[in-house]
Amino acid sequence: MSERRERGVEMIKKVYAGDVVVPPEGAMAFSDVMLEQLFAEVWTREALPVRDRRLLIMGVIACMGEATTWKIQSKAALKNGELTPEQLREALIMLAQYAGYPRAASLIGPTEQAIAEFEQD
Repeated sequence: MSERRERGVEMIKKVYAGDVVVPPEGAMAFSDVMLEQLFAEVWTREALPVRDRRLLIMGVIACMGEATTWKIQSKAALKNGELTPEQLREALIMLAQYAGYPRAASLIGPTEQAIAEFEQD
């Protein structure tokens, strides 16, 4: 395994609190590129901490109305101690003002599911 891939694997495990299964090298070109570029090169940059990067992508995800991805990010943020349940709920209130109420409202269920799963663990 290359050093770059190792760095990417380590970072994806950190970002998703171990909840994401990393496919073996060569199983999918998409995953290989994602690990070696996004996670090895972008997520590891020091200018922004992981929490700030997560908040940025959560804003984008909210604007896109991606409920499944929102839940994955929410649960990881909770497990990593980057956001509390109260802060996660507050993020939806803020996002509703910019992404729109229908989009933010569609994320309430996934948010509460992520919180419940986090509190169960």
